Order: sequence, then C-alpha cells, then structure tokens
Amino acid sequence: ALIEFTGDDLLVVFPKNDKNDNTLRAVRAGLRMQRAMKEFAEIETPSGIVNLKMRIGIHTGKFLTADIGTPRRMEHVLLGSDVHQAKLTESNGVNERVNLSQQAYGQVLDQFHFEQGKPGYYLVKDDLTEDELGEYEITPMGRRMARSVFLTRDRDEVVSQITDLLNSIEPMASYIPAPVLSLLVESAADRKIPADFPHPTVMFVNFIGLPESADRAQPGEETKLAMGFSRVFSLINAAVESRGGVLKKVTYHLSGSDIVIYFGVPTAHTNDELRAASAAIAIRDLIMDFDAPVIGDVKPEVYCLIGIHSGTTFVAEIGDPRGRREYNVLGDTVNTTARLMSSAQKNQIVISERIQKMIEEKYECKSLGQVKLKGKNAPMRLYELEPQERNTT
Repeated sequence: ALIEFTGDDLLVVFPKNDKNDNTLRAVRAGLRMQRAMKEFAEIETPSGIVNLKMRIGIHTGKFLTADIGTPRRMEHVLLGSDVHQAKLTESNGVNERVNLSQQAYGQVLDQFHFEQGKPGYYLVKDDLTEDELGEYEITPMGRRMARSVFLTRDRDEVVSQITDLLNSIEPMASYIPAPVLSLLVESAADRKIPADFPHPTVMFVNFIGLPESADRAQPGEETKLAMGFSRVFSLINAAVESRGGVLKKVTYHLSGSDIVIYFGVPTAHTNDELRAASAAIAIRDLIMDFDAPVIGDVKPEVYCLIGIHSGTTFVAEIGDPRGRREYNVLGDTVNTTARLMSSAQKNQIVISERIQKMIEEKYECKSLGQVKLKGKNAPMRLYELEPQERNTT
C-alpha cells in the first residue's frame, strides 16, 4: 500500500502470507486509517485551520528487496515496477478514499463493495460496520525489563552483556544518517527530538534505469543488481556527506527511485544552497558515468532528474515516543522540490529562482521561464543549473 499523507509518501508492505489475505488485510488497514484520519480533518493552528487528508493506493505484485550501501550508511529498498505501480495507484486515487489497482481488486472483489474510479482503478466503499471491519489500537511499546545479569556484581558478565547489546544495535545505526543519529542520542532522555521550523535546501534525485531492471533479473542476477544500486547509492551518499548534507531516504516515484537529500537540517551552514548545487552536479556526473550491469541480457540506460528548492519547513520526530518514530522534514518546500524534479528532463538539474539568486555568482543558470507545476496555483520561474566542465586532473 502506498499512502500519501499531507504530501509525504508512506510505503506499507504486507509480505509473506497468502497474497489474497495480504490484499484483504491491506484494504482493512486502509479503511481503518481513513476512519482514524477523520479525527484530524481540521486542526486549529495560530495561522488558521489546517485540513489533513490522506490518499491510499493498494497494488499487489512482486518486488526485489535489498539492503544497499556501506557499513557506514545503509538503506533498505524495494525495487521493481510493481512498487511504482503502487505509487501510480495512490496518485490516481481520491483523498479520503482507498484506491485499488486492477490486480488488487481481483483479489478482494467479493469481500468489499466498490465504485469505479479512474480507468483501471476501483475505490472501496466504506460501508462496513465497526464489527465487520474490526478494531485496532495503538499500543505504545513499554520499557524493556532489564536483564537480571545487569544486576549482578560480576564485572565480566556485565561487560559481556553490554558487548552483545552493542553488537546487536550497531548494525541498525547505519540505517540512520549520522547527524540524525547524533540528535537521537542527544535527546535520548526525552525520547523526542524538539520540533523546529528551519529553512533548509532540499534536493530530490530521481534515479531511473537500474531499479527498474529488477523486473528483468534472472535467477542469480539479483545480487548483481543490488550491488550495482548499492555502489551508486554509496557514491551519492559520499558526494552529499562530503558537502555537509544528509541523504535522508530512498522513496518511490512514478518512474525510478527518488533519493531525498537535505542541506541545512539538522546542521545549517551559511552556504547550503551552494553546497547543494555542487552536490547535484557531482551526483549527475557520477550517474552519467556509471557503467550499469547487464540484467536480463539488457544493459539499462541509467539517468537522473534532479530538483533543488529551499524554504521554511516543519522538522520533527513523527511517531510515538515508545513506538515507531521517524525524523522527518515536512512542508510545501519539500513538495515543491519534488515537483521541480518531476519537471526536469534527462540528466537535467532544475532549480527554483530562490536557489538561482543564491548561487548565480558561482554557477551559470539558464532560465526555463514560468513553469506551471502540479498542485501550484501560480507558475514558478525555474532555471537549469548549467553543466560544469569536468575536472580532468
């Protein structure tokens, strides 16, 4: 299930069980979530009423899952066209409704009532009673009871247990960007990172070609594909970290995989726009130079679309203090950056006028004129960050 919640996509996977049962559980979960959202339909803020709505798309199919990166920075990704089809199902849905693809609909058509959505999609009618739908509750995770060994006076036993605990936790730390991990450690006593309204520079990189090769992968080629994606991810992360940025996550777009990058959160610099521009050029060049592996007897063409924008955002740790939590950057700035990325052509870096003004003394930028972006009432003046001469030294 792909859920868009106030502009931020959430990917929910129901694996392992029978696929019919998975789809049934996904639809029920989607209906429950939509009902729960009614409590937050209108939220009073100092700036007025904020309306929160959610759109859910459900699709069933195959995907390749892999852990990519290096021991320093890892990411868990899902690859394949069925992942993007879930995104497409959400995009073709309706706010406050659960939308199913043709494949998902075929699995549960006798379990729910539907109405026709856009061609090839079906909207679930929420006409179930509470008893028919079932109940759920959010149960915060309680504190773990200390192991009895920690109460012992035996120094060797205590050291051994602490070592085992650190060995089990350390691999998980690489899935969290280092600056965010530092914040988590600093706020461990409060179990919550304080919310803030910073002004970061946001970059979206749509990496196309290699992730889609998962559909062609023959038995035994999955590792080669994952290693190829892992190498690109590691190089991109190195380009970002070396310039003081944060590679936050890999998410999913209608085509390819989106890589979300921040400059200015959680650590701000006086020249984050310049740092982002430098990183974008490096990322584009390394993707253009990447020698993609042959998958399914096909050598894929790999390329990228990049968008950069800056502005005020809402930064907070989302979730329950004792349950699932995530450090996230939210707001119109993030959504607008994704729109800039979507407007880019192959290997093009599209930036907003705000970014152009901050970097124009160092980088040449070509005007793209006033461009109408999806979800925007008025056109935005956009620019292309011109290709730079490559360093041959």
